[in-house]
Amino acid sequence: MLDKEVYNQLFKPSFSQKTEVTFWDGSVKEYGNSEGEIVFKIIFNEKIPVKELINNASLALGEAYMEKKIEIEGNLQALIYDVYNQSNGFFHNANFKKWLPKEKHTKKQSAHDIHSHYDLGNDFYELWLDKTLTYSCAYFETPEDSLEQAQINKVHHILDKLFIQPGETLLDIGCGWGTLIFTAAKEYKVKAKGITLSEEQYQHIQKIIKEEQLEDSVSVELRDYRDVNGEFDHITSVGMFEHVGGENLQEYFKVVENHLAPNGTALIHGISRQQGGATNAWINQYIFPGGYIPGVTELVGHITENNLQLIDLESLRRDYQLTLEHWTQNFHQVAAQVMEQKDEAFYRMWDLYLQACAASFQASNIDVIQYLLVRPNNNSIPMHRNV
Repeated sequence: MLDKEVYNQLFKPSFSQKTEVTFWDGSVKEYGNSEGEIVFKIIFNEKIPVKELINNASLALGEAYMEKKIEIEGNLQALIYDVYNQSNGFFHNANFKKWLPKEKHTKKQSAHDIHSHYDLGNDFYELWLDKTLTYSCAYFETPEDSLEQAQINKVHHILDKLFIQPGETLLDIGCGWGTLIFTAAKEYKVKAKGITLSEEQYQHIQKIIKEEQLEDSVSVELRDYRDVNGEFDHITSVGMFEHVGGENLQEYFKVVENHLAPNGTALIHGISRQQGGATNAWINQYIFPGGYIPGVTELVGHITENNLQLIDLESLRRDYQLTLEHWTQNFHQVAAQVMEQKDEAFYRMWDLYLQACAASFQASNIDVIQYLLVRPNNNSIPMHRNV
């Protein structure tokens, strides 16, 4: 009886849509709107220990979904979106998120964290990303753009903001599979360098450099951002600062300052929270170890403390929601291949991750923002961007 009361406290404030919960003993209870048809069904195949729920409901329920202790009938993204929209739901209620993971971001730990996520195998990411192998928020000029077109749009959107001129140099911190540096070199005629801690990404980029004979214009290094050398006319970093940890953000922007030319520009693109910084225990445990989503004011503080100036800020929140919905659709289409490569628990884990993130952007719980930075007294660039 006591266990049921804890579950009742967890679910009662968490839904607005009519939701039916079937408990492990066969009993059924409805939550949310009492009118109309049932929108979501949650089935407990096993009881989740109350202690785990109280420690961190998000972690406990995420693990239960992976292990099929819980089944969901209805749109998973829509269900999570509904919970995010309830101010006292279990995603927001401090009574159900007491435990948070301890983090450290030494160079050794950072390399391990990146390896655990990005080195799952290029064959895995090739199954559901678009042909550009771009694993970050796309930029949809229209909602009808294909995912591939939107990722190409994003790269051009970033490079155009930098006011690049032929013959200049560019550093991409956390370069992914290289689409941005290849585009910069081939279409903007700059000398582009990427750095990554992912062996898989590094080998992929090296292969393309050799195949397309781009040795004079593109290079890549397997290197921590804290070990960068040289000065660059432009610096980009896409989806990177989420990995450095709150304690290292000051140093991260110091790296940008130290390596940016006096009249240079830097475009930093990353997931930010307008409500303040946060971590998620389930995502840190299973998807992004060491992940930390900084708050906007936190980031701006580090930017200005490092003798950099923010001259443009743009939110792409709805673009990331749509990007994740494309990824989810692609992921569902290759479910059998993913389960053959990995296993069913892995598939359910990533499916939950993609849909939960889409719901989080949809609910404005998280945002993705581009920050355009310059050094003080840089009067050599146009007064306004035209993109």
